[in-house]
Amino acid sequence: MSVALEGFARDVAEGLAREPKTIPPQYFYDDLGSLLFEAICRLPWYTITRAELALLTSAAPEIAAHLPRPLTLLELGPGGGQKLALVAEAAVAAGRVAVQLVDVSEEALTLATATLARLPVAVTCYRASFEEGLRAAAAQRDGTTLVLFLGSNIGNLDMAEAAAFVREIRRALRPGDGFLLGADLIKPERDLRLAYDDPLGVTAAFNKNVLIRMNRELGASFDPIDFRHHALWNPAESRMEMHLVAQRDVDVEVPLAGCRARLQEGESLFTECSYKYDPARLKALVEDAGFRLARRFVDGTAHFALLLFEAA
Repeated sequence: MSVALEGFARDVAEGLAREPKTIPPQYFYDDLGSLLFEAICRLPWYTITRAELALLTSAAPEIAAHLPRPLTLLELGPGGGQKLALVAEAAVAAGRVAVQLVDVSEEALTLATATLARLPVAVTCYRASFEEGLRAAAAQRDGTTLVLFLGSNIGNLDMAEAAAFVREIRRALRPGDGFLLGADLIKPERDLRLAYDDPLGVTAAFNKNVLIRMNRELGASFDPIDFRHHALWNPAESRMEMHLVAQRDVDVEVPLAGCRARLQEGESLFTECSYKYDPARLKALVEDAGFRLARRFVDGTAHFALLLFEAA
């Protein structure tokens, strides 16, 4: 069994033993999950990607001009690479640029590399967790590094995890290096519900795909028909939550994880949370890790923010 598969099995066994039962959200992103997420980003109700792309289109020249050359752009979770390409295109006009991509999904790395192929940049890929890839990529850098963590991926971490992750990024950087963070801001509940439970059911398919992945890779016995996608806004925690709710009593075996679980009708698997920030709270979280804010860009609806930090 590979190290990655061992980690998947261990995380599933630990998650199914908890109350409530959980599956870590990083396991959404197998090849199919990555494609489904790309589809979600095109839906009219999911505005994060469009808002971020619009901000990057206008802000990329200023971001690129802020950092000296040679420059390494290191993106954690590049998706299809469109957002990184905007920054890279602005950056190459001012000097030598290299690109490093970190993702657990081979499909995402392939897509992003293809998107960047039109630019004169050397691309290095690391198929790894963000933490592992960050450490490996940082050891190969040349000149100034800009770490990009976009798509409001920080919202998938609880506050303690987010703080620890930002500290991990800071440890990998040198003073003067940059950190570009994209974060979804608090908005009306109706808009949030539509974004995470779209009328076409694409988000439901994305959520259920983690069951299919457990079946394929761990020999689990989940039947996706037995589960219903459920998204809710938790105002006390300032986060959207995604669950898979059992439609009947379900007994599941996961042979490679060495565990079994029983879910009663109405019980849920907690698969993802997506925290929504106010800008001041986000700024404080990152600056507490050893950064200082250099630039802030907020979209016209004040629903999304890009923040450029410098390592102090």
